[in-house]
Parts: sequence; C-alpha cells; structure tokens
Amino acid sequence: MTDAFLTESVAVLSRTPAVLNALLRDLPEPWIHATEGPDTWSPWVVLGHLIHGERADWIPRLEIILRSGPAEPFPAFDRLAQFRESAGKSSVELLDEFADARRESLARLEAMPVDASHLARQGTHPAFGLVTARQLIATWTAHDLAHLNQVSRVMARRYQTEVGPWAAYLSVMPKS
Repeated sequence: MTDAFLTESVAVLSRTPAVLNALLRDLPEPWIHATEGPDTWSPWVVLGHLIHGERADWIPRLEIILRSGPAEPFPAFDRLAQFRESAGKSSVELLDEFADARRESLARLEAMPVDASHLARQGTHPAFGLVTARQLIATWTAHDLAHLNQVSRVMARRYQTEVGPWAAYLSVMPKS
C-alpha cells in the first residue's frame, strides 16, 4: 500500500475504534442509548451499524471491484441489520467487536494489491451505478467521520435543556 490517498484514509480508519472506545466505554447507559428522537440512532445503534459495515460493505465491495469490476454488482446493503445483529449485546461488547472487525478489515486491505491503478477500477453499486474503488474508500473514511460527528452530536443534545441559555453559543444545539 504505497498510494498516499490510501495511506491517509487508513490513518483515519485505524483510529475510529479508539475514538469510539474513549468516548463510550463504561459510560452510563443513558449516554449509550440517547437519541435525537423517534427513528434516530443512538451511539449503541451506530456501533452495530459500523460493525455490519465492516462485514458486509467496505472490504467485500472492494474485493468485488478488484475481482470482477463492474460485471458483478454489489449486493444491497441492509441499513437496519444492526438491530438484529446487535440485539442483546452490551456497548462494551460492541466496542470490542468493532475494534476486532476493523483490525481484520485493515489487515485484509493491507494484503490487497491496491495502488493508483486499482483505485481507478470500477464496480457497480445497486443504486448509484458505476463507482470507483477510490470513491468506495473515500466514502468509508467519510462515513466513519460522519458517524463520529453523529455520536458526539447525539450525546451533546442529551443536555439540550440543561445547558439553558448557553445553547445559543453551542453550534451542536438546535436553534429555535
């Protein structure tokens, strides 16, 4: 893996489990299960979603691109699988499972022959059509950052009422 883009992406991807671990491990349950309202995700749900992505999305789709190109469309991604797969698991179990799954994904990525020419290869996304390996890896990286943002935002908004007038100075709080 000598491509600078890939090296930079892995630098972010390798840190996500530690960031979530530092933020969530051993917190009281109300923090782990906080949401922004109906049909929104808690940190616990996000962890399950990230785990499912490690197993069913990023590396499996990259392998499809490298093996078959656009001839083999990606399977659809189940955006709600985490509710089934995480049922009954604690946040500590999910944090550990995510860290293990991410380590495995990055080891698989490291073992792949991925350079600039491989990053230009295309695959077929079920909704978007043709996408490149580079776009897939960039999305994986941005996806992690988006969910880190989401977890932090959900947690901050748990104190939306308690901060009182300071909400006006906290960009994370909704403005009325």
